Amino acid sequence: MCPWAWGSEPVFRRLRAALDRRVRWRRAYAILFDHDDDPPPDPAAETAWYARYVEEITAHTLAPRAVRLSRVAASSWPSSLVAGAAELQGAAVAERVLRRLRESVFVLGEPADTLARALAAARGVPGLDPVRLESDAASAAVLERVRADRAEARRPVPEVLSVQDASPHPGAARTTLDGGSRYALPTLLFRSPAGYRAVPGWRPFAAYAAAVDALCPGLLSDLAPLPPDEALEHHRSLTGPEAELLAEGGRAPSHAVRVDTGNGPLWLHPQEAAVHPTTTPWAATGL
Repeated sequence: MCPWAWGSEPVFRRLRAALDRRVRWRRAYAILFDHDDDPPPDPAAETAWYARYVEEITAHTLAPRAVRLSRVAASSWPSSLVAGAAELQGAAVAERVLRRLRESVFVLGEPADTLARALAAARGVPGLDPVRLESDAASAAVLERVRADRAEARRPVPEVLSVQDASPHPGAARTTLDGGSRYALPTLLFRSPAGYRAVPGWRPFAAYAAAVDALCPGLLSDLAPLPPDEALEHHRSLTGPEAELLAEGGRAPSHAVRVDTGNGPLWLHPQEAAVHPTTTPWAATGL
C-alpha cells in the first residue's frame, strides 16, 4: 500500500529479471497501516490529504494513481495476509495476486483493507485456488509469518537510521508510535556471505546494481528489453513507466487493453482485462 513502493515496481521488475535464478528474493510485509493506528477524526479530510500526498509522489515516480481515492486504507493486515497466503501457491500466482492488491489502491482507488476485499481483488488470477487462498489467509501459519515480517521491519540495520541523499524519498527509517524505528518503504536488503547492503527509499536501477556488485561482482546480468507484446505476456499488467523500462523502445503493447488512471495508462493483457477488478465494479461484489 506504499505509493513509493508502487512507483518502484518498474525498477524492481527489471532487477528481479536481471537476478533471475541467481538469488532468493523474499518479501517482508512491513504493515504500513497498523491495527493500533488512531482512526482519523475527519475521514474525508484525511482521504483528501492522502490523495494529494499520493499525487505528489506519482509526480516523481510517474506511476498511475487512482482518479478518485475512496478512503485511506484502514489496515495493511488483510492484504498482507492474502499476499503471504498466495506465496503458498507458487511464485507466478503470488506475483499476480500482489499486483492486484497494489492496483486495488493505486488504480481503482479502493484499498483492499478487509479480508473480503483482498480476496475479491485476487479473483480470476490464473492458476489461483481461491478456496485455498481464503483458508491459508486465515491460518495461524500465515498470521505468524506476517507478524514476523512486521517485527523484522521494526529492527532496521544501523545504516538506514540516518540517510543523506538527493532522492525525493531517501528512505531513512521511520519513528514508530512506541519510540522505535521501522524501515521506510521500500527498502531492499541484499545479503551474501560477504556481508549486506541496504538500499532504502526510491532509487534508480544503478543503486541496486551497485549494491549487488559490491557483494557479488559479476552476478548481475542486465537483460535486454522484451518486445512490448512479450513483456505484456510475461507480466500481464504494465504501467507506462514499466513499458518504458521493460519493453523495446518503451512502446505500449499493441494488443493491450488500456485502463486510464489519474496519471497515465495501465496496460492489461486481454485475458487479464477479462477478470480484472477494473472490469468488475466493486459495488457488484457486495463488499
